[in-house]
Amino acid sequence: MFIVARFVLGLLAGAKRETNVFWQLLDVASKPALWLTRLVSPRLILDQHIPLAATSWLLIAWVLVVKMKIDLCLAMGATACQ
Repeated sequence: MFIVARFVLGLLAGAKRETNVFWQLLDVASKPALWLTRLVSPRLILDQHIPLAATSWLLIAWVLVVKMKIDLCLAMGATACQ
């Protein structure tokens, strides 16, 4: 979420985004995911594509966790997951 918000704010702030306090906050918050994505991705992937790759794997992870939660709730019964 921080990566997407950083992208949108970067579009709105333009060239002065480096001086924007909110963009800096979002940048700091998104650094761990971007660092991990750069670490596991091959050097063939350009640095400008790392935020897209990080967003993609985070979205896939979120969908898988939600699916696991739904499966668990179905196995335990709907009343247990209230």
